[in-house]
Amino acid sequence: MAKNIIVSNRLPIRITKVENSYKFIATSGGLATGMKSVHEHEHSLWVGWPGIGIDEIENEAWVPLQKSLVKNNYAPVSLSKQEVDNFYYGLANKCLWPLFHYFIEFSIFNESHWQSYVDVNQKFANRVLENIETGDTVWIHDYQLLLCPQMIRDVRPDVHIGFFLHIPFPSFEIFRIFPWREKLLKGMLGADLIGFHTFDYERHFLSSVKRILRLDVDFNRVANGLREVVVNTFPMGIDYDKFHNAATTHFQQKNREKSELKKQLELHKKGAESGKLILSIDRLDYTKGVVNRIKAFDLFLTKYPEYQEKVRLVMLTVPSRADVPEYMRLKKETDELVGRINGKYATVNWTPIWYYYRAMDFDDLIDLYMTSDIAMITPVRDGMNLVAKEFVATRVSGDGVLILSEMAGASKELFEAVLVNPFDRNAMADALKHAITMPLEEQKRRNVEMQKRLRRYSVEYWAKEFMQALQLHSESKANAKTPKIDANNQQHIVDAFHKADRKAIVLDYDGTLVSFHEKPEAATPDQNLIELLQSLCLQPNTDLAIVSGRDQAFIDQWFGDLPLRLVAEHGHYVRPKGKKWSASTRGDKQWMEDIMPIFESFMDRTPGTFIEEKHNSLVWHYRKTDPELAAGRVVELKTVLSSLISDQLSVMDMDKALEVVDRQIDKGTAVAEMIGQHSYDFILCIGDDVTDENMFGALPDDAFTIKVGKKPTIASYSIAGVAKVKELLSAIINPAT
Repeated sequence: MAKNIIVSNRLPIRITKVENSYKFIATSGGLATGMKSVHEHEHSLWVGWPGIGIDEIENEAWVPLQKSLVKNNYAPVSLSKQEVDNFYYGLANKCLWPLFHYFIEFSIFNESHWQSYVDVNQKFANRVLENIETGDTVWIHDYQLLLCPQMIRDVRPDVHIGFFLHIPFPSFEIFRIFPWREKLLKGMLGADLIGFHTFDYERHFLSSVKRILRLDVDFNRVANGLREVVVNTFPMGIDYDKFHNAATTHFQQKNREKSELKKQLELHKKGAESGKLILSIDRLDYTKGVVNRIKAFDLFLTKYPEYQEKVRLVMLTVPSRADVPEYMRLKKETDELVGRINGKYATVNWTPIWYYYRAMDFDDLIDLYMTSDIAMITPVRDGMNLVAKEFVATRVSGDGVLILSEMAGASKELFEAVLVNPFDRNAMADALKHAITMPLEEQKRRNVEMQKRLRRYSVEYWAKEFMQALQLHSESKANAKTPKIDANNQQHIVDAFHKADRKAIVLDYDGTLVSFHEKPEAATPDQNLIELLQSLCLQPNTDLAIVSGRDQAFIDQWFGDLPLRLVAEHGHYVRPKGKKWSASTRGDKQWMEDIMPIFESFMDRTPGTFIEEKHNSLVWHYRKTDPELAAGRVVELKTVLSSLISDQLSVMDMDKALEVVDRQIDKGTAVAEMIGQHSYDFILCIGDDVTDENMFGALPDDAFTIKVGKKPTIASYSIAGVAKVKELLSAIINPAT
């Protein structure tokens, strides 16, 4: 039976050394909770690091520990302390984490860290591959494993792979700084489905894919060879019932059952008229905006002195990466700020900030949430921020106000919160005033709406929705109409070729025999391709033709010495094998004088574009320009042309180009003329763009027609790319024995 394989940097259970023995400790957190429903089924496996370096465990202890993990459907990835330092604390957290959160100044680009990142990702991929079976579904998580999807895909292209990023994906201008940016994007695109918390992150990712990899993006779908990668938004939820039910229980506690923390918090509220508790909960991380928040509270007390001795900021800061210099400096600055503000405002009976630098257990956390009147959650950048959702879930009486940063992913869902710019201290100070004075009816109205949303879109629902979307995409792949050229189909074509008496092979050039280039003139054939074509020409009873949109001079320069048929400019010029070039007598060129000024106008307004003038067509190339600018310009240019051109002309979408051509002449006409001269019992035709569809349509039904790439086609097969085309042609020359 097919199983679900979860892959994350850490397992939801970690190994801890206690004196001379080891024990397992369950980890908490959004991912562990969210994936519980996926993992709890019998047919599941969780791949991850168990939280301790393999070189920190005695050899005799590791075997029983590993067996215990495997028994509970965990597949541990063994990492040395050095690997953890370079991969996790190095590339992941000293480079990707700050870069993806827009803290460029903290990013360290270290070659050895990158190599360790590659090696560790490969270890995770290998662990998956050791356990994978046909039909399994793999779900990979977060920024530590961005290369893993493609590594698995390379070995098991049949497997369904999902990937989810739990942190922000930065804008193109930020992401482009990363030295190994292409490799990261290609790694992620190994997945079938890529998920983000918000549409902004999805949009930034697609922009980078278009601009860096130059891949075609249609809405939220990326054409990656013959594969189509779907990119979508899945905002992660919380275990709403867990927090809400716990809060309900705590709400009903008698005084003797209350924790000391809760009693202390309630004492403050009784001791001051209109006393308010403002809650701040974060990991100690520069992305959380702790310093800005404290300074905003200081400004609030100065700006609204009437609230001195009435409000208190309760700060819970959970230690994080305490040995990293940036975090050490942040801890020092936080301590100094708290001390200075408390020294500035404190009275005998009142301290403005209660500062806790530690983790709290679940029950104390619930008490904090419930007792606080206002939660001030203002990260400067955050993928989601589940704390904000947890606070709302605990408002069992309906009161309470959430002040939330616009930069947190949760702000896209919790829009009834008081949203603030975390860099605007005045606005945050005013937001506190607004929250304190907000009428109870308004508080309840806001919270009711947010609670409805959180209850419905829980973390279990999030996981279920992602898996369903992945399954749906997998089914659509399986139902694809055009079969791919795999080993079996390739062998079928090779066998048919060698059994036939008279054969014809028709090949497009750009995108079929050579990859595209920013400068078309630079996309020239190498010696290996020339030799491959020579070998095809030498096959007995075989006629070879290159049918291209290129001009006559280019085609003649590179292939004029070969014994084959040449067709240039979509059929306008033809050179039969062993003869001279001849031009079609159909059509005239008057229209080009009318179209050229329009093309020139768009070229002038769109940097990076250029015009190619052929004998029978005009081409506006936009491969070198910004993809998003080009997309708008293409629509605009098509609109202009549609009102001007006659039925004589066609406007064709080429690969990163727009071509206007005389429709009286096309590749189909040229191929039909060639095929009509002989009785072929084997015909192979390969092309990659819309002009090649005319060739496919002109051929008999029993011809082997192949479309390069994943685009709608009438061809009988599809093939991944230029390399696979060459592989097929080589197999024809040298069939397996």
